[in-house]
Amino acid sequence: MKKYFLIILFNLSCFSIFAQEDVLKKLDSKADFYGDLARQIWANPELGYLETNSSALLQKTLSDAGFKVTPGVADIPTAFVAEFGSGKPVIGIMAEFDALPGVSQQAVPFRQAVVEGGPGHACGHHLFGAASVASGIAVMDWMKENKIQGTLRVYGTPAEEGGGGKVYIARAGLIEDVDVMMHWHPGSQNAAGATSSLANISTKFRFYGEASHAAAAPERGKSALDAVEAMNFMVNLMREHVPMETRMHYVITRGGEAPNVVPAFAESYHYVRHPDALVVQQIFERMVKAAEGAALGTQTRMEYEVINGVYNLLPNETLARIMHANLEKIGGVSYSPEERKFAEEIIKTYPAGVKSSPEDAEKIAPFIVNEKGGGGSTDVGDISWLVPTVGLGTATWVPGTSAHTWQAVAAGGMSIGQKGMMVAAKTLTLTAMDLFKDPSVTVKALEELNKRRGADFEYKALVGDRKAPLDYRK
Repeated sequence: MKKYFLIILFNLSCFSIFAQEDVLKKLDSKADFYGDLARQIWANPELGYLETNSSALLQKTLSDAGFKVTPGVADIPTAFVAEFGSGKPVIGIMAEFDALPGVSQQAVPFRQAVVEGGPGHACGHHLFGAASVASGIAVMDWMKENKIQGTLRVYGTPAEEGGGGKVYIARAGLIEDVDVMMHWHPGSQNAAGATSSLANISTKFRFYGEASHAAAAPERGKSALDAVEAMNFMVNLMREHVPMETRMHYVITRGGEAPNVVPAFAESYHYVRHPDALVVQQIFERMVKAAEGAALGTQTRMEYEVINGVYNLLPNETLARIMHANLEKIGGVSYSPEERKFAEEIIKTYPAGVKSSPEDAEKIAPFIVNEKGGGGSTDVGDISWLVPTVGLGTATWVPGTSAHTWQAVAAGGMSIGQKGMMVAAKTLTLTAMDLFKDPSVTVKALEELNKRRGADFEYKALVGDRKAPLDYRK
């Protein structure tokens, strides 16, 4: 009896391996199709909440493949949910597709904009969206062929870059029944650890004064720009008196129109980040006090608008170990001679001290668990406090490339980006297959989530009850 039982297990194992190989071969056969999908979005970069064409293209691809697509969810025109199947488990895959302002770049290894000052995909969200769609379709086809029970969803999540699209999707109740949510992100290495990020609140501070002739009647003016500068000076002094993990940065988005006119309106756009969302809120309150003091000292009026607020990522080791194992199965990115030459030219543009080589794209980073966030922020953080969440990064850029740079746009627009994108699509696909085959993992993942966030956790969006800032990039 034991012998027959082992034979059955062996046959099931072989079936699983063959099924994986078949799914991966199909993904390989469509690599150029999905690469073209990503390049179409790359060639027409659209900013947060304005991604009309990008979102429509991903929606059509999913609909044509057999998903039921619901557009305009959460009162966001470019957000969508694509669904296949029914019942439990419910597995979600998130797709981003917004670009960044001011980083237009051609797919060449030297600085050359397509449109000077124009937007560009310097965070690789064109690849993000295309790979998530590719994975969703691959998993759906596998579910159909093998009569797999459960629900698969692809979530179109706009405006990750400062707009917080996922926050409003979560707040609308669209993820309440999800058992596991998956995501990925373009980068310069291949990694799938259980790591965190920085919580963040971003705010526009607006000051209103009185205009006057700056030479003939300066005494009649009340400078809104003075208020902005006074606030920024005080915020910069705060840097000495905040926890060392804090990050604060800003730009002046409006400073007046002409030097000979006392500015009646000025605006600065501030970010405050920290690994702990509670600390971010506390520092933000101090920032508001600085703005109030600046207004008082310059006899101007101040208003502020919280544009975005996101939690830090809550890691889930249960899920991350599965994803890491699948990433190791897929392997990293191998360059052709032409790609290697491109990479070597990109590496020459790095600042002194940045050490990397094209071969680093082939490596898989060791598995790590790190609950203390670093680097940037993401609205995936809010999702991760509500649903067990797992993600990875892949080498879609030349090793050593920083996000939000022209080098990232350049590599993301050619074959290096496509290769890294397909590593992500395959890893997401195998991980989803594992979860559908063994739904008990989702129970363990939920237990870990509950333990990490604590019994008394109550989710409160850092943006409060405001509606999505659909015009924040206009």
